[in-house]
Amino acid sequence: MDNESIILLKTENLSVYQEDTLILDDVNIDINLGEFVYLIGKVGSGKTSLLKTLYAELPIIEGSANVAGYQLENIKRKHIPLLRRKIGMVFQDFELMSDRNVYENLRFVLKATDWKSKPDIDIRISEVLESVGMISKKLANPGKLSGGEKQSISIARAILNNPPVIFADEPTGNLDPDSASQIMDILYKLKDAGKSVVMVTHNYNILKKYPGKVYNCENGKITHVEEETIDFVEI
Repeated sequence: MDNESIILLKTENLSVYQEDTLILDDVNIDINLGEFVYLIGKVGSGKTSLLKTLYAELPIIEGSANVAGYQLENIKRKHIPLLRRKIGMVFQDFELMSDRNVYENLRFVLKATDWKSKPDIDIRISEVLESVGMISKKLANPGKLSGGEKQSISIARAILNNPPVIFADEPTGNLDPDSASQIMDILYKLKDAGKSVVMVTHNYNILKKYPGKVYNCENGKITHVEEETIDFVEI
């Protein structure tokens, strides 16, 4: 069975709420294993709220969502940590701990997800740092790194437990164009490794250089935008 026939994430008639406020209504999306997917739309259009719903930070009140085999509308609290091990998170502001070096940042995640063996931890950290070109920064303090280097480390952290899906919320938003291109190269290669990437972005140029499936959030709705009509979408 090829990746294109494996649905990793699917919502049906999903409503996205922030407390009692309806943000998005009737959300119907499906994402296959190995797809690169964009969520676009103006600030406040609901992109980040949708991501939060899909990793069970916001509860589902109406509709359904299945992510990596977990049915979110009736997920038990004790299963949420297991769901989140299936999702790698990459944030705009990196969210690295400044009181410890890169190795210690990554070790913290592995130990929190029940890795016990120090040799196994060391090997895995070296593997992910190598994959994002950051092995030389293993003992560096995040405060000494550039924005692009910090985001590369953030991606390494996101893939530590080999999750099938990566959520990237404006991962290039705080980066210069050259660093943004380097980060996109890293993220885009993840789909070739069979991972799905769901990326929130305002950067229209990225969509042209790195094509993928595009969903547009606008006026409380989310719609699939065909590639041939992407030039007509206002971002």
